[in-house]
Amino acid sequence: MTTTIVFALHAAEADYLRELVDQYLELVETPDDPRDPAARRLSPDAYPDDPAAATEFRALTRDDVAATRAADARLVLATLARGSRDRSTHTASGGGLTLDPQEQTAWLRTLAGLRLVLAERIGITDESIMPVGDPRFDVYEWLGYRQEMLLQALDG
Repeated sequence: MTTTIVFALHAAEADYLRELVDQYLELVETPDDPRDPAARRLSPDAYPDDPAAATEFRALTRDDVAATRAADARLVLATLARGSRDRSTHTASGGGLTLDPQEQTAWLRTLAGLRLVLAERIGITDESIMPVGDPRFDVYEWLGYRQEMLLQALDG
């Protein structure tokens, strides 16, 4: 990722994504809650067959991982805010966000994190599980679509 890209995102999508990222930021900024399966899914055991090593690894990496996730989410929120200001001075229909390489990385990691949290909340454990009738699944799919569009912009 060495170039700036323009990532298309309509105003209503940006507003909705801002709400989701705010909630995600709140989750990653709170201390690890072992009772919250979504928090655990964001930091799976590095050594599933060795509980002592897994606990030690988590203790050594948890704060750095959480800080990176929070910084990424804040950067996504900043680009959304910048895009909102840009749209208000140009057109109401929206357009695109200009993302530099650091922002691109933050967006990809945040969208992936959001999808992991949502997958845990709605019970998706593999590709074969598609919750029927759960509106959160539509959000999960939409986040995947946005992630794919960002990846395509990076390839283009």
